Amino acid sequence: MTDPKTTQRKGPLSGIKVLDFSRILSGPYASMVLADLGAEVIKVEPIEDGDETRNFPPFQGKLSHYYIALNRSKKSIALNLKSPEGAQIARDLAKKSDIVLENFRPGVMDRLGLGYQALASENERLIYCSITGFGHDSPLSDKPAFDIVAQALSGVMSVNCEPGQAPNKLGIPLGDMAGSIFSMFGLLAALHERNATGKGRHVEVAMLDSLIALQGYLSQIYFVTGQSPEPVGTQHPSIVPYGSFPTSDGHVIVACLTERFWHNFARSLDREDLIEDPRFALYEARLANRDALHPIIHARMTQGTTAYWLDRLDCFDVPSAPILSIGEALEQDHVVRQGLVETVTHPEVGDMRLVRGPIRFDNVGPAKASPPAMLGENTVEVLSSQLGITSSDIQELVAKGVVKQ
Repeated sequence: MTDPKTTQRKGPLSGIKVLDFSRILSGPYASMVLADLGAEVIKVEPIEDGDETRNFPPFQGKLSHYYIALNRSKKSIALNLKSPEGAQIARDLAKKSDIVLENFRPGVMDRLGLGYQALASENERLIYCSITGFGHDSPLSDKPAFDIVAQALSGVMSVNCEPGQAPNKLGIPLGDMAGSIFSMFGLLAALHERNATGKGRHVEVAMLDSLIALQGYLSQIYFVTGQSPEPVGTQHPSIVPYGSFPTSDGHVIVACLTERFWHNFARSLDREDLIEDPRFALYEARLANRDALHPIIHARMTQGTTAYWLDRLDCFDVPSAPILSIGEALEQDHVVRQGLVETVTHPEVGDMRLVRGPIRFDNVGPAKASPPAMLGENTVEVLSSQLGITSSDIQELVAKGVVKQ
């Protein structure tokens, strides 16, 4: 029987061509999702060493873990954009592209002759996406932006710790990823609009803006109370009980987001009396009396093991989970059943495991990924098939340092 989660399919963006000048993470993550959805992605890399992440250890063979994680199913061409010939090749490729994606500081692409106005004047259907740290007109526009910088300026680090502890960055690079995620929204909306108007537009996304947008209820707490939310660790700023609770041999996550779940949890603790206790009967009362409720929960839960409580909480229909390591998370039954990890074979590195895209259409996931390309692996193919450049002319460009095979 065919597994719909791993069946080959033609993605909904099949036929869309993406010219990707982005590097590191904010940008490459977006272009990888576009590739998962069926777009043809041509990654333009610096001729010397390529995307900087190619050099980040640890490695599998010659490929960096970082580069592998963000560059499946893309073609790589190595191009000297500072040479007139290299810039012209980029412009010629942009004429045949639906999307151009870049994440340089504001002004860099303009100086290379590859800015939005220059490329859109030769391709009015072009959708051009710029991901920056702070936008082109921010007082911070010229400041270098990396994930941790955006996290610090967004406020999220201030609440990402236990009370009284030093602020900490998020474990995943959400500052970078937020820029990529919101750029996807903008790109897909612009593609939809172009179907009606025939014209592209300039999509602009800033990493800091994206993280600010993801604050959700935290920003509203400030607007409503005038006070910045304080760190509560794994707990919730306004819902109690919610977070990590100790057992006799570890911890269990419990999330009582509704009164029904709170009642179920109290019954699982053999403390149905807590439901009617005026200190804990309602949301606001539990929040005000968090310091009184938590010791009661701790005293009961430390009488049983993690396995005991996970089983009991399931029986009482309480939202709960163990706290898994990254390895445990990737090997759990859910990930296996959903087909979220696949093995691809790289011609030089051999077999490698990759996380698959999570989007399914009609219960069918993305087509099997192609492995991340070596630097310039597709240069000859792209120049000949896309631009009709002859083999002898490509070799001349290689000799002049314009492109690299």
